[in-house]
Amino acid sequence: MALEITDATFEEVVLNSDKPVLVDFWAAWCGPCRMVGPIIEELSDDYQGKAVVGKVDVDANQEFAAKYGVRNIPTVLVFKGGELVDRHVGVAPKTTYAQAIDAAF
Repeated sequence: MALEITDATFEEVVLNSDKPVLVDFWAAWCGPCRMVGPIIEELSDDYQGKAVVGKVDVDANQEFAAKYGVRNIPTVLVFKGGELVDRHVGVAPKTTYAQAIDAAF
């Protein structure tokens, strides 16, 4: 199960993580986000204990979406050591996100 990340928990969960972190910025009303959602859940299972996989609902949490320039959703960001290292906008296949996580190890 992907971790629900909020503006209140973003710094602790994402920026202070000692593991790579994939963050899916999404919204319930977004059709393409619903396509990416199951992929994010699969990645959460695949990388359990090795990487953090989470989701930010941009309707309820706008601070970090704005900070990282998320203008279109879904946007998937990958962080390593608190730094943004990769960005994917729109729908991509699972392998694209998996390779982004793998590159952050």
